[in-house]
Amino acid sequence: MRPFCLRLCLLALSVLPLAGCASLADSVGYYWQSVSGHVRLMQAARPVDDWLADDTTSAALKARLELSQRIRQFAVSELHLPDNASYRRYADLKRTAVVWNVVAAPELSLTLTTWCFPVTGCVGYRGYFTEADARAEAAQLQATGLEVSVYGVPAYSTLGWLNWAGGDPLLNTFIHYPEGELARLIFHELSHQVVFAPGDTVFNESFATAVERLGGARWLGTQASAAALAEYTAFNDRRQAFRALTLATRQQLAAIYPNSKQNTLSALGKSSALAMKNEVMLTFRQRYAALKASWDGYPGYDAWVARANNAAFGAQAAYDDLVPAFEALFDHEGRDWPRFYDAVRQLAAMDKEARHAALKQALTPHH
Repeated sequence: MRPFCLRLCLLALSVLPLAGCASLADSVGYYWQSVSGHVRLMQAARPVDDWLADDTTSAALKARLELSQRIRQFAVSELHLPDNASYRRYADLKRTAVVWNVVAAPELSLTLTTWCFPVTGCVGYRGYFTEADARAEAAQLQATGLEVSVYGVPAYSTLGWLNWAGGDPLLNTFIHYPEGELARLIFHELSHQVVFAPGDTVFNESFATAVERLGGARWLGTQASAAALAEYTAFNDRRQAFRALTLATRQQLAAIYPNSKQNTLSALGKSSALAMKNEVMLTFRQRYAALKASWDGYPGYDAWVARANNAAFGAQAAYDDLVPAFEALFDHEGRDWPRFYDAVRQLAAMDKEARHAALKQALTPHH
């Protein structure tokens, strides 16, 4: 038990906020919920083979677990993602999310509030293993005048640090996703074990999103049934239409906000900027309602739209902004996965400003 305790303490240090970002009491409380929550998750996980051999496991769950292992092997053999213990165990957490993230931003900015940690650097979110704790943190942030969003997260990565203890498990929070989405999620989370740049959420999440899109397309094109492909195509068409709408809205907001690099209306006073922001948000919700009406009963993104604010739009940007540059880099590296990963590792070794500038050069056509 002593080695396990030692490693667990080291994990605790990786999630403990740096001095100056939070009070000591707050740090200890956050540390405890982070570590104890993850320990409970690991204790709930059992090898997939055990679930498959268990007569009480439903046929539907067995089918999904078998599918997950085919996806897991594809990740290794075709995408050159890590071949380790992650996603070879399963846990039913009896809830709809593994953690709840809290994000916050000022009323006239899309720049997220950040929290800083010794290992992962500064990130624009804070995760909690109970929704009540996340809501309590959100209330405190709102009291300071920030716009806040709380959302459930189906999976997270420990960056491969805990593969010695069984790795990141499959979870009930995503195991029943449509086939294409299940593949994409596994590819996304595994990619965080390939490259991780401390303190650069946009780089890390955009890289993982590029891997999931490229890998997901390859899975669907070579492994999925016609029915699974049709299901995913319809789902993805709706998602892309929604993303186009939210991107346009982010760009409109950025043009208004005084400290945004995209600001084109710098002479606006605060009252005028707030009035224009409210008009943009009203138009966004009207356009979403029209878009949803064309989806023939699909439930859509009502929950996201209901809480849409600067924090929600800022969090979404972290997953999208650099994806085209990563996809262009993949093409530049001959669509060769090991070469692509090596190129991304070289970028991660740079400082943040140089990294982003070099990555965006991938979008420049090469002759």
